[in-house]
Amino acid sequence: MKKIAALFVLSVVVHGCNQSDAQEIPSKEAQIVGALQAAPEEERETAQVLGYDSEGKVVVLKEGTGNLICLADNPFTDGFNAAAYHKDLEPFMARGRALKLEGKSRGEIFDIRESEAKSGELKMPKEGATLHILFGPDGQYNPDSGTIDNVSLRYVVYLPWATAASTGLPTKPLVPGGPWIMDPGTHRAHIMISPPTELQNQ
Repeated sequence: MKKIAALFVLSVVVHGCNQSDAQEIPSKEAQIVGALQAAPEEERETAQVLGYDSEGKVVVLKEGTGNLICLADNPFTDGFNAAAYHKDLEPFMARGRALKLEGKSRGEIFDIRESEAKSGELKMPKEGATLHILFGPDGQYNPDSGTIDNVSLRYVVYLPWATAASTGLPTKPLVPGGPWIMDPGTHRAHIMISPPTELQNQ
């Protein structure tokens, strides 16, 4: 069951395990508050926020003028997972969402975006672009602190086509929480920096 217990003072708890169940989408205001938690505090005021409408479609909830785009937690999936990413990653992210709606598998999405990035059809960041992921299987909004409890932050820095040789990074973490490069040599090459403990904010 979805656990966003007492999701913000402006919303109600979302119940259900999948999209086929009857659900109530968290309010626009609640989604915005949750999504912005994934962004650095100094970037929140100017960030654009994407969330979900009454039909479960991704829509713009808040216009932005800054560098980051925040994506609210998906009410149709378990746990809590909100993201904030550099605006230069939006073509990559939007294409992934579109292909997923078409029913493409994870492998198919990778292959399609790889081909389109190589051809230039899919625009990828020319320099590093960061994705911040706020996640936790039991993430809950805390109205007293105005934050989300039981979540961790993971950082992903996209460096298209980068390799271990070009960055000097290992292909697996050498120490807990250490940076490493994933999918090297592809359009989706990225530096992973995961929390060394299961939960940072309890």
